[in-house]
Amino acid sequence: MDVRRAAQRYPGGDPATGIESSHAFSFGPHYDPDNLRFGAVIACNEEHLPPGAGFDEHPHSHTEIVTWVVEGELTHRDSAGNETVVRHGDVQRLSSAGGVRHVERNDGELPLTFVQMWLAPVRPGGEPSYEIVRGIADSTPYAVPEAAAMLHVRRLTAGERTAVPDGAYVYVHVVRGEVRVGGEALGPGDSVRIADAKDLDASGITEAELLLWEMAG
Repeated sequence: MDVRRAAQRYPGGDPATGIESSHAFSFGPHYDPDNLRFGAVIACNEEHLPPGAGFDEHPHSHTEIVTWVVEGELTHRDSAGNETVVRHGDVQRLSSAGGVRHVERNDGELPLTFVQMWLAPVRPGGEPSYEIVRGIADSTPYAVPEAAAMLHVRRLTAGERTAVPDGAYVYVHVVRGEVRVGGEALGPGDSVRIADAKDLDASGITEAELLLWEMAG
């Protein structure tokens, strides 16, 4: 188990527009050859956007992009013609495949916070695709077969326990609250990278929300 604290993340964003970003993996100007990926995960970015702020149209390719809104509303538009508003509880996936461009904005009246995770596909190329699952339930894992990965969303009450998926690689990100994983106390923005995960569980120290990636070797 490799625990990474929220404060260890690389800072980013755009101060001129009020955007604040925290990057769990090597990103942009923060190149770290020892922190390029874990399993299929190559980025886990926490983004804070004030009302009216956004990321202008920009390209992606050969990346599975999965977004989880923590609070507020995220407006998404892409070059394939998709336009949606993503809210807390929704899972959004953009498979950039051979190439796609998109815009992400906070067109709402309240601050927006979202976590965006990038996964490397098993095979590059192909046609871009887009999907949004509204109000995903705890008991419904979300499969990203292109990256041989499965996302589990867990919402815990204080004292509640849940199994951590067994897997060659498991990546856990704490969205909110405090939890204990394998004896380690974790808070908001903390993460843990688990190789050969087996027979582990997570328990809520407080009410908490977790994102867990189960990945093949």
